[in-house]
Amino acid sequence: MTRPCNHCDGLSRSRMLHRALAEAGRGLPAIEPGMPLPAGTGLTRRHFLAKSIGAAVAVYGGSLLGLRAFEDGIAAAASGPAAPILVSVFLEGGADGLSVLSPQGDPLYKQLRPQLALAGGTQFAEDDRLYWHPALGGLEKLYSEKKVTVLPAVGYTHADQSHFTSRHYWEVGATAATLRTGWLGRYLDRVGKKDNPLQGLSLDDTLAPALATAKVPVASISGPDQYDFYSKRVWGEVEQRMLETIGLMGHQPADAGLRTAGNVAAQVDRLRRQLIPFQSSNGISSPVPYPQSNDPFPQRLAGLAAMLAAGLPLHCVALTAPGEYDTHADEPTALTDGLQLTSDSLLAFQRDLEARGLADRVLVHIWSEFGRRAAENGDSGTDHGAAGVGFLVGTRVAGNMVGEFPGLQKGLDTDGNVSATSDFRGVYAALLEQWFNVDAAAVIPQAASFSRPKLVA
Repeated sequence: MTRPCNHCDGLSRSRMLHRALAEAGRGLPAIEPGMPLPAGTGLTRRHFLAKSIGAAVAVYGGSLLGLRAFEDGIAAAASGPAAPILVSVFLEGGADGLSVLSPQGDPLYKQLRPQLALAGGTQFAEDDRLYWHPALGGLEKLYSEKKVTVLPAVGYTHADQSHFTSRHYWEVGATAATLRTGWLGRYLDRVGKKDNPLQGLSLDDTLAPALATAKVPVASISGPDQYDFYSKRVWGEVEQRMLETIGLMGHQPADAGLRTAGNVAAQVDRLRRQLIPFQSSNGISSPVPYPQSNDPFPQRLAGLAAMLAAGLPLHCVALTAPGEYDTHADEPTALTDGLQLTSDSLLAFQRDLEARGLADRVLVHIWSEFGRRAAENGDSGTDHGAAGVGFLVGTRVAGNMVGEFPGLQKGLDTDGNVSATSDFRGVYAALLEQWFNVDAAAVIPQAASFSRPKLVA
């Protein structure tokens, strides 16, 4: 049975406008008075087939070069030195930090959540009040190996509880409604190339606004298995035989007109054969098993690892985690399902990178637009809050806690929401300086006003 959707109308509107932006590739009107336009407004979109990954790629903005130049640029970038890679994983909807890391050791926890309070589980090593959600066994295991940094109360002061606006702030790296470029996009504008759209890759059907640039191209792709040939009213074995026959045309002697058609047929056949390994999930070879799911998230991570192993010049990658995190109702079921698949997939991805010898080059940042209110709402759910939980995953993370859990007695604001003990802009500044080795002041507005936690060992 399909579980009813319990998220609020605000999340639906946020999804609609973000999707419309990426599909339209041009400026859009705000759908509510005062709502900021998403990062990337005004970027145009073009499509081309990247032969190196056998997939149709949507390229956004930043260049007037022809599509052939993009192919050459990808090849040139792939021949250069290996770059550090940041993978941004978005928990859409506002993940409940007080369940992800439940403060079972806080005496107010069960008072505020008489129905939703969790019990048992594994205690968090750096704060004995906190316990890992039972579905987060994968992240917990990596944490025990010093491969996870935990931010138990990350956010910003005077938190906006609109899905759209708060998400926009995180995407642009500032509490500013007027910014139109993403924080990773501005970084790529400084260090990127004008002919390599794979430097910023959104593994989704739409462009991740955090990657929106002003000067260089970025791209989106659903996955390396999403390109195929289409034959109207022909499928299965008949379609395969037809394509095989078309391919033979290129090897037959013919006059000038037929020779042109034959050359085209031969090119199509070569392309088809190159794409065969990617046309199903079985075609993506991985040294470790990934979770089996109808959700594309684990297969996108498996494809990403394969792309990196193939030497593709990726630099910043963004994708959305599975799950319904806007848990106004039925929170126990909805939260558990999403966290389980996300955590298990990330564990497989880390093991995949380690098996391929790529782990030291990759850092995963997990974030959500806000947390949830400390008190339950009476509908087996929680409402929009302020500070939430975040994670960094990789072999080179510091493997510690950043900020502290402020507690429920003194750590709630006047609305009953968890107050932030670390600012997301300081986290971004630290990632830019410690991971990418660039001056954060050139990317994050007023970067000097935010302290930089130690994130990279």
